[in-house]
Amino acid sequence: MSIDRRSLQILANHCGAAADAMAFTLMRTAHSAFVKETEDFSCTLVTPEGMAFVSPRQFGAPWYSGIDYGPVLEMIPSYEEGDICITNDPYSGNVATHTPDIHIWKPVFHGGQIVCFVVGHIHNTDVGGAVPASLSRSLTEIEQEGIRVPPLKLVSRGQMNDDVLRIMQLNVRAPGQNWGDLKAQIASVNIGERKIHEIIARFGISTFRDGTREMLDYAEEQARAVIRGIPNGEYFFADFADEDGEGGVPCRVALTLRVQDETVELDYTGSDPQVASSLNMPTGGRERHPLGLVGLTYVLYTLNNDLLLNAGTLRAARAIMPEGTVVNAVAPAAVGMRSLTCMLTQIVTFGAFSLALPDRMPATSPGGNSIMNVRTTGWDGRPVMASIGPVGGGGGGTPISDGPNGAGGAQAFLKNTPIEISEAEVPILFRRYGLWPDSAGPGRYRGGLSAVMEFQVFSPDTVVTARNRNRSVFASWGVMGGRAGATSQFLRNPGTPGELSLGNTDILRCEPGDVVRVVGAGAGGYGDPLTRDPKLVAEDVSRGFVSLDRARDAYGVALRNGAVDEAATRALRAEAGRAQPSGHFDLGDARRAFEALWPEERYEALTRFLAGQPLRWRHHLKRRFFAAVAAGIGAELGLAEQMDRIGAELLAVAGLQAER
Repeated sequence: MSIDRRSLQILANHCGAAADAMAFTLMRTAHSAFVKETEDFSCTLVTPEGMAFVSPRQFGAPWYSGIDYGPVLEMIPSYEEGDICITNDPYSGNVATHTPDIHIWKPVFHGGQIVCFVVGHIHNTDVGGAVPASLSRSLTEIEQEGIRVPPLKLVSRGQMNDDVLRIMQLNVRAPGQNWGDLKAQIASVNIGERKIHEIIARFGISTFRDGTREMLDYAEEQARAVIRGIPNGEYFFADFADEDGEGGVPCRVALTLRVQDETVELDYTGSDPQVASSLNMPTGGRERHPLGLVGLTYVLYTLNNDLLLNAGTLRAARAIMPEGTVVNAVAPAAVGMRSLTCMLTQIVTFGAFSLALPDRMPATSPGGNSIMNVRTTGWDGRPVMASIGPVGGGGGGTPISDGPNGAGGAQAFLKNTPIEISEAEVPILFRRYGLWPDSAGPGRYRGGLSAVMEFQVFSPDTVVTARNRNRSVFASWGVMGGRAGATSQFLRNPGTPGELSLGNTDILRCEPGDVVRVVGAGAGGYGDPLTRDPKLVAEDVSRGFVSLDRARDAYGVALRNGAVDEAATRALRAEAGRAQPSGHFDLGDARRAFEALWPEERYEALTRFLAGQPLRWRHHLKRRFFAAVAAGIGAELGLAEQMDRIGAELLAVAGLQAER
C-alpha cells in the first residue's frame, strides 16, 4: 500500500530519530577520542536485504548513507534473536573498507521474521599490525594492517563469544580502549533495536515495511530530479595523490562523468593500477559502492539539500571501477589509506561536475586530511595510544561565498578533537592550533584557510602517525579564475637548525622534546581574485588571514594604515589583469610542470599499456616508465613512438613477452 508523502516524512523522521539515538549512545559511551570527539562512525538502519534506508542526520561519517550491507549479511548462514555479528575484513563483502573500521549488525525480529537490521561501524584507533594506529602509506599487504575478523557472530542468542574477544584484545595496542568502544557499539545497536520496536508499535508492521521501501523510492525520485537539471554530456577530470607509496611517483584517479537525462555514470577507467602501498580501495567493483560514489552524494546534496540520503539516492547512478586498479584492488593489496584515494574520487567528481555546472559548483576541498595519532608513554609509565584529531584544509570557494576555514565541506560531520581533551589524555603539550595565514587560494570568493597543529612530545620512543598525508606537492585547484591553494607541510622542530621537512611521510619516531608541526593544504578559490571586493581583502588582512604582500600580489589591493588605497588598487589591478592565466581550472605550478612532461595523451598511452600487463607487474612497470620518461629515453621520437619504445624495452628486460 502506498503511503502519502506527509505520512512517509513522519515515518522517516521517526526512523531518523532512531538512528540519531544510536549515534548519541555511541558518542556518549565510547572510550576513544576518535569516536566520541571526531565522530568517525556510522549508525544505519538497513532493509532485510541490506539496503541502507536511514542514517543519522547530523552525526558521524555519511559516506555510508548509500551502503549495501547485503554481501556481508549473506555470509552469516542464519540469524536468531539476540545475535550480533561483526567483521572488519575489507575483502569479505567489501563493506569494512579498511581494518580499523569494525562493523557490527543486529537483526530486528517481529513476529518471527527479520524486519530490518541495525548496523554501524567505528574507526578504532589501533587494531594491531606493523605500525601504531595500524595504517601507513608504507605498508604493502593487507596482513600488515592489523587483525582481521571475518563475518561471524560476536553474540549468539544474547551470549557473548568470549573467544573472539580474547583474540581481538590480544592483537591490539590498546585493548581496554578497543573493548570500551566495542561495548559502545553493542549498546548502540541494542538501542536501535528497541527504537525499531517502538516505531512498529506506533505505525504498525505493514506501514513500517512499506515505508522503508518507499523511503528508498522517494530518495531515488529526488536524485533523478536533480540529475535532470544537469546538462547531458561527457565530462573528464583527473587528479593525483602526490605519491603512490614512500618515495614513489604520483598516483592518478581519473573520471569520465556521463550524464544522460536522469542517470549518471562515473567511469574510473584510466585510473592507475593498484599500487604497492596502501592507497588501494577494496570496492570489489560494485557499481554503487560508497567509496566510488560518495562524491556524487555530496554533489547531489549540494544541488538539493532537502535530499533524503539513503541507498535509493544512488539508484540513478553506476560506477565503472576496473579490477586491479586503485579504485578496485585485488587481495592481498594493502588498503589502509583507502580514505585518501576515496577523497580523490570525491575531488575528481567535483571537478567533473564543475565542468558541467560551473555556476553552481564550488571548488573542492583539498582532501588528504592528516589524521594525527600518538603512541607514547604516560607520566606513570603506562602506554598511551590515542588519536589527537585531523588536521586539514578549508573548503573550496563557492559561486556565492568564501570557503569555510579549517574544515572542508567534504568532511561531512567529522569534527576536530579539542586540544583540552587531547592534553588530558595524552602527555603532550600543544604549542599552536589554529589557522595558517596565506594558505587559502585567492579568488573573488577565496578558498578556506588550512589548519595548523603544533605540539611537543616528552617521552622516549614516541611515535607520531599522520595518516592520509597528501597535497605537499600538488595543490588544491581553483576554478573560474580562482587560484590554487597552498600546499601542506609536515615538519619536525620547525624554526630550529635541526628543522626537517617530512613531505608525505606518515610515520615519525620522536626524541623527547621534539616539536611536530602539521599544516593542512589550503583550498582553491572561485572566480578572478582581481574582482574580489577590496574591503573583504582588507578585512582578511586585519584578521591575519592574508598578509600585506599577498593582498598586493594576489588580489591587487594596496592598503595604507589598514584601509584600502583606492587609487593604488586601481593601478595594481589594471597592471595585474594583463597577466591573469585563463582556463576553467588553476591546477597550481607543480601540476602544470608535471603535465608538461605527462600530458593527457602520454598518460592515456601509459594506462593502456599497463592494462595489458599481468596484474602483479603493473605498478612496477609504471614506476619504470616514469623513470624512463624523466631520463629522456626516446625523447627524439614522437609521443606514441616513444611510449612504444619504452614499453618494448621494459617488457624485454622483464621477460614478460614470453610470459604473455
